[in-house]
Amino acid sequence: MSELLERRARGARNRAALRAWEYRQRRHAKGVWFRLRRVLMNAEAAYAVSEKEARRLLDEGLLPEPVGGDLEPPKTLIFINRESLKEIEGRRKIPISLGHEFLEARWLVLVKQG
Repeated sequence: MSELLERRARGARNRAALRAWEYRQRRHAKGVWFRLRRVLMNAEAAYAVSEKEARRLLDEGLLPEPVGGDLEPPKTLIFINRESLKEIEGRRKIPISLGHEFLEARWLVLVKQG
């Protein structure tokens, strides 16, 4: 009987430690994941682009989304309209989700909805 209680107690301690770690991560993130999801909600498509293309768009006066700079490693997220997308060479469409393709891309172009 004591072995069963010990195992249950160990499980409860592990769950409490995990929960504390998750809360600590959320505090340190300062809401970055929530803000990133809010940005992605306004996009109908996402494309990984080269640094050269992203810098060209920034030089044209487009502004990066601030949440990209809060990620590690930092990302450049730029909203454009569908017509401007045709001018970007070498773009690669990626899913609009927090999956590995999105998280691995450093320079991203997001197409505005509507």
